[in-house]
Amino acid sequence: MATRLVSVVFDAIDHRAQAQWWAVALDTPVAGEDADEAWLTPDHCPEILFGTTTEPKRAKNRVHLDLATYSKAEPTALVETLIERGATRIDLGQGAVDWVVLADPEGNEFCVVEPRPLHHYSGRLATIMLETVDAEATGQFWATASGWNVFSHGPDGAILRDASWRGPWLVIGDHDDPPNVKNRIHLDVAPMPGDDQPAEIERLVAAGARRVDIGHGDVPWVVLADPGGNEFCVLTPR
Repeated sequence: MATRLVSVVFDAIDHRAQAQWWAVALDTPVAGEDADEAWLTPDHCPEILFGTTTEPKRAKNRVHLDLATYSKAEPTALVETLIERGATRIDLGQGAVDWVVLADPEGNEFCVVEPRPLHHYSGRLATIMLETVDAEATGQFWATASGWNVFSHGPDGAILRDASWRGPWLVIGDHDDPPNVKNRIHLDVAPMPGDDQPAEIERLVAAGARRVDIGHGDVPWVVLADPGGNEFCVLTPR
């Protein structure tokens, strides 16, 4: 039995516009859309899904994406392109670092990082970053929930990657403040085909998750929170 990371989900006021914007940022086409959702399927990555919401963004996101670059000139060019299309520079107190912090048209933070050959990036999406108040426990939990290989794990969090060693890294890092609003970006996991969703949910609860109610009603997925309080969904087997 196992679950695997299958989606990064954005709440969006305009899900179609957000999907189109991120399609440019991630250099991948919009794979599909309907009245409630739109999604991207970048190579070697979890699905990037945009679902509808009427709630405005109220706090810094606990999950954000980092975009990779591969040449000295590319970071500046990419930042300029994204700003021209509606991104804004933001200051989170990051200081002198080798990345630029931006926000997408709906205010979701993300980073454009300078080339890092030693990280062996493959594609535009470099990192899925999850911030948590309990980095050690949350890192251990996501090593169980994601189905990804553990590159490192310790008191400061964990670094994980798909077994193919391609696509983005999943990085769990420290954050000082506990979550006080629902995450605007969250992760989805799913059991493997033929596995049992209720059994996988119980396995994740035993590993440190807890059930939460965000008013989602009668849906085929179950909402849990990881040890750091970040919501995620357990989908049906696939």
